[in-house]
Amino acid sequence: MIGNLIIVSAPSGAGKTTLVSEVLNRDERIKPSVSFTSRAPRNGEKDGVHYNFVSADEFRAMIERGDFLEWAEVHGNLYGTSRRFVEQLRGEGFDVILTIDVQGAEQARKLFPDAVGVFILPPSYQTLLDRLDTRGANGAEDLQIRLRNAQDELAQAKHFDYIVINDDLAQATNELAAIVLAERCRASRRNEQVAKIINTFE
Repeated sequence: MIGNLIIVSAPSGAGKTTLVSEVLNRDERIKPSVSFTSRAPRNGEKDGVHYNFVSADEFRAMIERGDFLEWAEVHGNLYGTSRRFVEQLRGEGFDVILTIDVQGAEQARKLFPDAVGVFILPPSYQTLLDRLDTRGANGAEDLQIRLRNAQDELAQAKHFDYIVINDDLAQATNELAAIVLAERCRASRRNEQVAKIINTFE
């Protein structure tokens, strides 16, 4: 059975990467798609693990070849998801989780209408500001860009299937994990299994 495609989006600083990591640690049936990006690695980030880091020229060449399921320019940097990699994992029966911005989410859902969209919200503006400030990786100008973008991104939350409010990490992780599990149990995804069970009664 082909795996689900779970798309997780949020404003920068809402905690989507942490939440997704927590769910991945719990569930061996779900795999991440490691995005490509033209930005430089942050402290502690490893190539091929957190992102596939490439130059802007390399990234644009990939766009020209049609390598991306989705791509977008976010905060002045390019980000994209390998279509072939996602299709391969889903074909092997794994659920694939994409941690991408709202622009990428819109593109991905046009290509894969069966994708499940999850939007992560911070509990408040102040919490988002504090998290971005604590991260310490953003200059004053970059911080203001992220905060302005957050307002536009929040307006897109209504287009997603689920909302998770990341106030308490444990609770938010439980909610995201529950969404993944519930999607596996959809009746439309279990037709083949149901048919096999019914056949045992004949």
